[in-house]
Amino acid sequence: MDSPLPTWLTTRSSGVLAHVSSLPGLYGIGNLGPGAREFVDFLAEARVRYWQICPIGPTGYGDSPYQLFSSAAGNPYFIDLGELEQAGLIERTELAELRRLPARRVDYGALYRTFWPVLAQAADRFAASGADRLPGFGPLADFRRQHAGWLESFADFMALKDHFGGEAWMTWPEPVRAWTPELHDTLPADVRRNAERHVFYQYVFFAQWERLRRHAEARGVGIIGDVPIFVALDSADTWQHRAVFRLDERGAPLAVAGVPPDYYSAYGQLWGNPLYDWKHLAATGYAWWIDRLRAAFDLYDVIRLDHFRGFDSYWEIPADAMDARSGQWQRGPGLPFFQAIEAALPTARIIAEDLGYIGPDVVQLRRATGLPGMKVLQFAYGHDANNVNLPHHYPLNSVAYTGTHDNNTLRGWLESLAPEYRALVNDYFKLGSSRSSWPMIRAALATVSRLAVIPMQDLLDLGADAVLNRPGTTVGNWQWRFTREQLTRLAKGKRATLRHWIELYDRTGDHELRDYSEPPRA
Repeated sequence: MDSPLPTWLTTRSSGVLAHVSSLPGLYGIGNLGPGAREFVDFLAEARVRYWQICPIGPTGYGDSPYQLFSSAAGNPYFIDLGELEQAGLIERTELAELRRLPARRVDYGALYRTFWPVLAQAADRFAASGADRLPGFGPLADFRRQHAGWLESFADFMALKDHFGGEAWMTWPEPVRAWTPELHDTLPADVRRNAERHVFYQYVFFAQWERLRRHAEARGVGIIGDVPIFVALDSADTWQHRAVFRLDERGAPLAVAGVPPDYYSAYGQLWGNPLYDWKHLAATGYAWWIDRLRAAFDLYDVIRLDHFRGFDSYWEIPADAMDARSGQWQRGPGLPFFQAIEAALPTARIIAEDLGYIGPDVVQLRRATGLPGMKVLQFAYGHDANNVNLPHHYPLNSVAYTGTHDNNTLRGWLESLAPEYRALVNDYFKLGSSRSSWPMIRAALATVSRLAVIPMQDLLDLGADAVLNRPGTTVGNWQWRFTREQLTRLAKGKRATLRHWIELYDRTGDHELRDYSEPPRA
């Protein structure tokens, strides 16, 4: 085994996990506007160093941010429409129906019906104006050049999906089933016009995202983004880069991704994503992956690399399987992949999502890469025989979580504990009769893990009805939101406590840690 790659996690710090869709906002879903900036201000005032989010790309069926139409594009739902109103591209009356949508959850059906006509109208008005930019956004032509590697193909893909009634690209007629740089000029006029709308949506999204990121950076808050290992079968990625994936001549997958039966599901999880042709990728020096990660680091300060174990071994499921139980393990690219990433992106800061039943080979690979792995307090009892998620087992080079976007909330978990674990959990975390999440938040911050991340639901001390996602289910997920009033109450009632604990446990991220004694600071 080669010498381990160096770790980047050399300070103690903390983070809060809240997806953009969960933020306060006026138009039915969290967005990149005032609610996001107020949330960042709360984090900064509590001395929280990182804001962690789920993938921010455009979602398809099921609304999952882990099944995206593009791994490079942004989700237009996250655009702050108020700014387009101020620019004269939207009339206030056109926003009335969106303003009536729920504030505590995302009603995706109603959002779909009301959001897109308003945004399309804004795009058409911009096009009719003849302007080359929105105030403060920079020239549209510059944006096109900067994102030329994916923008035009993505816009054509989305316009063709609309043209064919949402059907997957594998079912489209042969002339448009494969993207080429010349394809756009051959498309019908209405499709080309719709593609221009999608270019405009991305132009607005990226400008607002960059502004929000600068706001966070100025307040000392970094952003942890999420890069799923797999992309969706029905995506601009597979349409444009078919050679990267194991597809037949018509674009159908030869096998699909998932995981075997585990903590979350007795049937495993049949994700349906196409698998990579790792031999092809290795022969190209992993260029597609390097380009993907480089684009991600243009958006984020740190990346959580989802399903890290798939780079060691992945669960290959027959394409026609009804569930994941019939799959088998196959070898992934291993350490050479990460050595190529390190050579191309030497300053990359990556967290390895190494959850699930992880064998020694995966642990060996993670240690060789130098990447910090994840530890989840909720997995401490009843999850595995070794109890490696108990805090007294945590390594320094790790990220401690009270839970993830796929877990119950801490309060919901405590309220649903089996009797044989309840007494152990109460004793270990000194809970007494409390079912509040806050004693375990303190325990996470007190761990030796260099980074500790707390989901927003746990800071708000919410029960199981605030779960964001239930793996293995397709209904009712990704809907939870918090309100501006909840954020205000949290700031008044608990921000001082959170800041005190962050300072008490040396999680300000202000200085690098050393393994030797030094004189006290002056």
